[in-house]
Amino acid sequence: SSYPSGGMRATHTAGGYTVIDPTSPIFLRGDTVFVPTIFVSFYGDALDEKTPLMRAQKAVSTQATRLLKLLGYAVDKVGPNIGLEQEFFLVPRKDYYRRPDLQLTGRTIMGKNAPRGQEMCDHYMAAINPVALECMQEIQHECFMLGIPLRTRHREVAPNQYEFAPFFGTAVTQIDQNLMVMQICDEVAARHGLACLPQEKPFKDINGSGKHNNISLGTNTGVNLLNPAQLAKASGSHEIFPVLMAGIVRAIDLHGDLMRMAIASPGNDFRLGACEAPPAIISTYLGETMTAYLDEFRKSKAGKEYAPAVKTVDLGLDEIAPFTMPAEDRNRTSPFPYGGHRFEFRAVGSSQNVSLVNTVLCTIWADSFGHLADQIEAGGKPAEVAAAALDQHWKVIFNGNNYDEANQEALTKAGVWRIDSGVDSLQRLSDPKNVDLFSRHGVLNEKECKARTAVLLDHYSGTVEMEALCMVDMIKQHVIPAVVNAEVEGPHLSGLQAAAAKVEAGLSKMHGAADEYSKATAARELRLETMEAARDVCDKAEGDVPEDLWTLATYKELLFLDSHQGADAISD
Repeated sequence: SSYPSGGMRATHTAGGYTVIDPTSPIFLRGDTVFVPTIFVSFYGDALDEKTPLMRAQKAVSTQATRLLKLLGYAVDKVGPNIGLEQEFFLVPRKDYYRRPDLQLTGRTIMGKNAPRGQEMCDHYMAAINPVALECMQEIQHECFMLGIPLRTRHREVAPNQYEFAPFFGTAVTQIDQNLMVMQICDEVAARHGLACLPQEKPFKDINGSGKHNNISLGTNTGVNLLNPAQLAKASGSHEIFPVLMAGIVRAIDLHGDLMRMAIASPGNDFRLGACEAPPAIISTYLGETMTAYLDEFRKSKAGKEYAPAVKTVDLGLDEIAPFTMPAEDRNRTSPFPYGGHRFEFRAVGSSQNVSLVNTVLCTIWADSFGHLADQIEAGGKPAEVAAAALDQHWKVIFNGNNYDEANQEALTKAGVWRIDSGVDSLQRLSDPKNVDLFSRHGVLNEKECKARTAVLLDHYSGTVEMEALCMVDMIKQHVIPAVVNAEVEGPHLSGLQAAAAKVEAGLSKMHGAADEYSKATAARELRLETMEAARDVCDKAEGDVPEDLWTLATYKELLFLDSHQGADAISD
């Protein structure tokens, strides 16, 4: 009965019921059989993340097959296929134990930058540290034993940051498997003297981690509906692909608020828009070639073959023949770029269960496909209906630099969804527009939407509360004693005492809030303003305390396996 329910389970009706999910494989680990299930309340309300996802998959299948039939292409079923790029940090476990904030909250809430960060841009391309490599190899082996093929492993941009990526698969199965991957990463890292940090922003001023959600739609016969050539070959029509793209563009424009809500994990507070993840403005990048193709379609109202632009590169070397490559790259500053055969939701946070992300995508796509189908059934010509949708929602297509402030301002003025506050975005889940959307497609009813909103707000507040309490303890138990022992109280002691008092006052304000939203709003202010100011005071004190008197593990000790741990592994 302690399971978060948003008020849907009273003490006297707290029963929860699991039912086997036959679409996700049962697996054996050690002496335990793991059986994927759904979880519902005594009254049949969804208490889990999987039930709404499966409902949303049904909705997108229903509306997509309906639309495809109207376009002359009959299929029995359509479903989302996803691939999740899991980023994380690996840090020395002995130093992890000297950081109460990392142990209890997953991120450093104070810490002076090391003399070196990611300025040289060399970490991404270097060979994997031998200690980290052994750990990652064992993670891959354990996952493979469960039927989880982690196809790639590599470094990421920040020091001690790494990534795994699996093969594509059905959304439900991929999400179940990703949750196991995160658990296995944590367990295996401990056996190698490391700690795995899946949090979105564990360290200040270096890149945070994401879980890029690559998604396509496939038919039961294996046709990728976002692959124009494959779709045209299977259906015999070049008109279907631009119609589907029109529906997706419409969905992003109308329901960018829900996409923003779905990525509002606490860790993304510090990650979005920080030159490592897209900002909280929900546009889509299609690339100049695809954009020109759809622009011509909406003007001519005639489908034709899509031919992605390529270019030939001649390096002038006898040993290497000229070769062809795509004429343009995908835009890494876009929250939702089209990458050729798939969309990539780049703004998703690394620690997230991405069920809600894919529930939202499937539902908003189902709604737009259904909207187009309604108009076609009412007598509209498919190309004209799709062209009208593109005309109306064209503003959400943006191929430029999303980090540029002038571009952000222009997108905001154009009316593209922008919600800077993660807390405010969470409120959108129970907005009447979105309750109606989810209810119409049988994904979530009003009670389930409101309950989830309350749970998400409570999760945010609880996360901040743990961080704030941890900060107060660290100031009082580590920073102040270190300053006193170093005999540098003069420039620091009063500021540290005042900072701790302000954090405690912020906690009191949270606890006095009238409702979940007010509490989460106060928590956001505490986290992004009061605690950041307190962090500055602590970091300045760290800079004046001799290393042997500073009791917390430093960024230098945490972030550089290559200089600290690698040599030990080689000498052994």
